Amino acid sequence: MNEKERARYEARAKIAKAMSHPSRLLMLDLLQKKDMCVGDLTNEVGSDQSTVSKHLAVLKDVGLVTVRKEGSLSYYQLKCGCLDGFFSCLETMLMTDLSSRQEAIQ
Repeated sequence: MNEKERARYEARAKIAKAMSHPSRLLMLDLLQKKDMCVGDLTNEVGSDQSTVSKHLAVLKDVGLVTVRKEGSLSYYQLKCGCLDGFFSCLETMLMTDLSSRQEAIQ
């Protein structure tokens, strides 16, 4: 693997790592539907505001979300429009795995 390929795979891994937390996946799912402020996300996720803000910083750092200020509020929006397909793929994988496990124990 050359340096350019390695850098691309490292960048992919950084994005995958940023998505590897249930709360971050929930936030991405919510942000697909509408832009949300930290307070709204905090209520939906069920964590404290500082934790949600740290999760959002991770997602922002890899370019998955952007933020805009409206007065004293910060609204987050999904920057990447292809996550719906990704989530659908994950759900298909989960259902396939579940079916395989059920068949194995019958």
